[in-house]
Amino acid sequence: GGFGTRLYPLTKSVSKQLLPINDKPMIFYPLSILMLSGIKDILIITSPRDKPSFMSLLGNGENLGISIEYIEQNEPKGIADAFLLGSNFIKDDSVTLILGDNLFFGYDLVSTFKNAIKDLKKATIFAYPVNNPSDYGVVELDKNNEVINIEEKPENPSSRYAVTGIYMYDNSILDIAKSIKPSERGELEITDVNKVYLDKNHLDAVIFGRGVAWLDTGSHQSLL
Repeated sequence: GGFGTRLYPLTKSVSKQLLPINDKPMIFYPLSILMLSGIKDILIITSPRDKPSFMSLLGNGENLGISIEYIEQNEPKGIADAFLLGSNFIKDDSVTLILGDNLFFGYDLVSTFKNAIKDLKKATIFAYPVNNPSDYGVVELDKNNEVINIEEKPENPSSRYAVTGIYMYDNSILDIAKSIKPSERGELEITDVNKVYLDKNHLDAVIFGRGVAWLDTGSHQSLL
């Protein structure tokens, strides 16, 4: 993650993912998506400051019927850094990455994720139509919903489909994450990872339609 500066002073002393959404800490929502999708081995990547708080809240996951491990990210280095930090955890498996501040809700959502995991070829991303695509990674699709292009926060977006904060990859993600270079802002961008899969024609996209909500929590207004 980053420093959560857009939510200051709320996040000055506590992780954004521990803030309450209705009656639960934020992290419960992405955690429940993984659990409902049948994923039981989970690695939480957090800052050294916040690690004790997450451990106090969730422990080793035993009381939830899952296994939770933790690893520290000492400074924000981009989403794709998760695969470098988590390589010993992932080992030879395929992997799902979900951001702690993305909330998904809607009809048939769990079966959508389960089917994607079951049919995972190389990589799958999930797209959602938004009114402000310039704020996100944007995926362009052809008439068969095959991925044509993907770009990060474009000034002139080629579509209104934003790439949401859940990604599924085969085990080649570990080598791909090692191969990409930091962006101008010094981070390993998940869009660059997805571009490698796209160049190999190994990137699938699932479009969320009506009946599904994707909620971001990056600002005070969106958090409310």
